[in-house]
Amino acid sequence: MVVDTSVIVAIARGEPEALAFSKMLEQTPNKLMAVPTYLECVFVLAGIAPTKGLEFLRGLVADTLITLVPFGEQELEAAVAARMQYSRGSGHAAKLNFGDCFAYALAKTRNVPLLFKGDDFIHTDIEPALRPA
Repeated sequence: MVVDTSVIVAIARGEPEALAFSKMLEQTPNKLMAVPTYLECVFVLAGIAPTKGLEFLRGLVADTLITLVPFGEQELEAAVAARMQYSRGSGHAAKLNFGDCFAYALAKTRNVPLLFKGDDFIHTDIEPALRPA
């Protein structure tokens, strides 16, 4: 299962989905996060909690055994394809942003579900790890 930035942010903010996301992270083996997604998390969490955001992220990744995956040429090609097909500028209902393309690419190249919050990825060909309510 690939973990998107939106999940980390929801947990950090204590949003309504935080408990369900935390359980998924605890109970699911083989959790992956693209290295660029980790960096996106650093940026977002620094805006939420400048002094504690990075500490929170490092702790969550370590505690839930999320594996950071390098972003290589195969992932790059999948991210470019996602941008062309699903980005906000494409006119597609998914409206993926720059960071979304990293999570999409890792899930696509590994053929695994994606854990995310929101209604963007449901309009793509990626399998959600949790079905929207």
